[in-house]
Amino acid sequence: MKKVALAVTLFIGALLLYAAKDFSAWGDLQSPASASPVSKHFIADTGVDTEVPNMVTAVLADYRGFDTMFETVVIFIAGIAIIAILRCTGADADSPALERESDVATEPDLIVTNTVRLLIPVIQLFAFYVLAHGHVSPGGGFQGGVIMGASFILVALAWDLPKAMDRLSVDRAVMLAGVGILIYAGIGLFSMLLGGEFLDYAELYHILPVSREMARYHAMLGVEIGVAFTVTTVMFAIYANLSTRGRLEGGL
Repeated sequence: MKKVALAVTLFIGALLLYAAKDFSAWGDLQSPASASPVSKHFIADTGVDTEVPNMVTAVLADYRGFDTMFETVVIFIAGIAIIAILRCTGADADSPALERESDVATEPDLIVTNTVRLLIPVIQLFAFYVLAHGHVSPGGGFQGGVIMGASFILVALAWDLPKAMDRLSVDRAVMLAGVGILIYAGIGLFSMLLGGEFLDYAELYHILPVSREMARYHAMLGVEIGVAFTVTTVMFAIYANLSTRGRLEGGL
């Protein structure tokens, strides 16, 4: 089986290398991506349409709002699938946990824990910054969510998984992951109730004291918060199950 997998990997790799020669040169102004009228519209009109200086965020959360919402749904489904495969239930959950192979003391290292205790607030504050600042610089819900999820994983690595789960249990993580999707979809549905189309953020100007363009700006921050909820919690839930083989005890 390993030889078959290696052969398939080499074959696909060769196809990708063969296809790479058809790529346009880096920075070629005549490449399909650069010459496309869609790309020219994004470059010329994104700032006017959305009041968002960061074109990437505007494209992901506004022009490609459907795509990004379903990307978030895919992340949620992937997390649920991993939990369903690994989570020990019934007789498996009642069986003795696997013993550690090493004889290293289980007490957390004092230097590590105190260092992490100082780092966690900084990491989480930076996660909020990346989330909120994604409109004007690199960042957004996916990036901020990963950083926030990493802070909970760091707690589990420095102490143990139960210590991290005191702050964010797996059951609560799954619930919050669903809440993130509901926030995203809810903003879209609210736009429909105001007379627009699904994810037509501009309609929110009816209830916000801003222009149609700024309504899109503020709504994008809302959907980014929903994305961050899902990414943060699914990331931690996946780690919790992978690191304990679904037992949610001990950890690495």
